[in-house]
Amino acid sequence: MRNTKHGYTTYVSNIADNVEAVRVRIAAACERAGRDATKVQLVAVSKKFTPEVIREAADAGLTLFGENRIQEAMIKIPDCPGHLRWHFIGNLQTNKCRDAVGLFEMVHAVDSLRLAEELNKRCEQAAKVMPVLLEVNVSGEGSKHGFLPEAAVETVEAFPDFPQLELHGLMTMAPFTRQPESTRPFFRKLAETRTACEDRLGAPLPELSMGMSGDFEVAIEEGSTLVRLGTIIFGPRTAANKG
Repeated sequence: MRNTKHGYTTYVSNIADNVEAVRVRIAAACERAGRDATKVQLVAVSKKFTPEVIREAADAGLTLFGENRIQEAMIKIPDCPGHLRWHFIGNLQTNKCRDAVGLFEMVHAVDSLRLAEELNKRCEQAAKVMPVLLEVNVSGEGSKHGFLPEAAVETVEAFPDFPQLELHGLMTMAPFTRQPESTRPFFRKLAETRTACEDRLGAPLPELSMGMSGDFEVAIEEGSTLVRLGTIIFGPRTAANKG
C-alpha cells in the first residue's frame, strides 16, 4: 500500500527485507570481482520520501542517504535521526551552495569549475572542508551533466586552487537501459578515467560513485565504491512524486 502526503511518498512496505536482499547482492557482486564488500557503501536515495520512511530505513540499518533537491532536504533532514549521514547527489546550482555546505557531508556531482569555486568559497565561510566528487559524462549524452573524460583529467589539476574541497573521486550515470550488462563499458570508462586523473594529480582518488537500482552489480564489478539505490530499497515512487 502507498499513500502520499504533501508531495511525498509516506508508506513503503518491506524496507528491511529489501535492504537485506540488496546487501546479499552487493556481497555476491564483490565476491565475483574479488573485492571486499565493506569497501562498497550503499547510498539510499530518499528523494520524495518522508522522514518516517527514512526512519524505517534507518531502523533497517541504513545510515547513508542521498538527496538531490536542496529545498526538500532543508525540510526533511532536521526531522530525521541525527546520526544519519547525507550526500548531495543531484545537480547543484551555485546559488544553493551555502545550503548544501550546511546540510551535506559530500557533494557527488561537481560538474564545473564555477561550481567548485563557489563551493570552496562557501566552505571557507563555514570553516569546513568538504569531500567532493567530479561528475564525468562518460556516455557523452547531451542530456547529462559533467565533464567529458578527457576534460575531467585536465580539470583535476585545478583542485589545488580550492583548499576547502577534498577531491575524493569521480561520479557518473550510465545511460538508461533494461540490459544491465550494456552499462559495463561506461563504468569501466569511469574507472579508467579515475586512473588517468590520479596520474595527473599525483594522488589517490579512492571513490567511484556509480551504479543505481538497475545496474549496481555491474558497477560494483567495475570498481564502484558508492552505489546510489532508491527504487530497489523503497519501491517505485508514485507518479505524482516522480521528477
